[in-house]
Amino acid sequence: MSFSSDIKQELNKNSNLANKELVKYELIGYLISGNISIIDNKKSAKFSTESDYNINRFSKLLSNLNIKHDIEIVGKNFIITCKLKDIEKLYEEFENLNTMISQEAKKAIIRGAFMGGGSINNPEKKYHLEIIFLNKQYQQKIFNLLIDLGIKIKELNTKNKYIVYLKEGEEISNLLALMGANKAVMNFEDIRVVRQMRGKVNRIVNCETANLNKTINASIEQIDAIKKLQKSGKFNKLDDNLKEIANLRLDNPDMPLVELGKLLKNPIGKSGVNYRLKKIMEIANE
Repeated sequence: MSFSSDIKQELNKNSNLANKELVKYELIGYLISGNISIIDNKKSAKFSTESDYNINRFSKLLSNLNIKHDIEIVGKNFIITCKLKDIEKLYEEFENLNTMISQEAKKAIIRGAFMGGGSINNPEKKYHLEIIFLNKQYQQKIFNLLIDLGIKIKELNTKNKYIVYLKEGEEISNLLALMGANKAVMNFEDIRVVRQMRGKVNRIVNCETANLNKTINASIEQIDAIKKLQKSGKFNKLDDNLKEIANLRLDNPDMPLVELGKLLKNPIGKSGVNYRLKKIMEIANE
């Protein structure tokens, strides 16, 4: 199964149906999601999904509130339909939603909206969670709810699609925890740790490679300058300190400056070695 499916399966199992108030709010979340369509000249509402446990969850919510509905299978899709008149009050309640409702009620709406119209990418590849809504009004209300709950959500409107989304790993983890998907949070965090470690290793390797390339390129220039002095006969005119470092560089073309400095009769640091090699290059370029 996909990461999205695993989360929805967990939410289906973990969420309690005993509290009718929270059942109502979770059902509202489903009803405002992008997988709901109004049909039969606005007489019915239809919800479609390929997930059997998702359709099972939606059916339980409707049954819990004594709302009649029909379930059918069309191809790979499970479809629930119910009379719009039976759920109109729920839409009206959401449209007139008081922001002072409890935190648990807000979480129930978010959970239902994610179950109904949400998805999340495999975090091993990229971080992306989104929820699609039936219209812009519902999108905006959920956007405000999530902001109120401390989630730094973003919104996007495309042709006939009203979306809120997250691309930051920490925010996705926070939203999963808010919805009650605790097992998914642990799995997600494990993947995040591995990705962060890989990123850190790659940065270190890239940095070391860049430094090595810089050292090699500098060494090539230094050796070219030394050979130029040897060819012109100027090498023997160098003072003993410059001759010593020049010979060490010829014998150790890949060695870092710090290590070259340690090989001198009178060891010096990196800056001292760099000064002498630059002096050699200046003389060669005169």
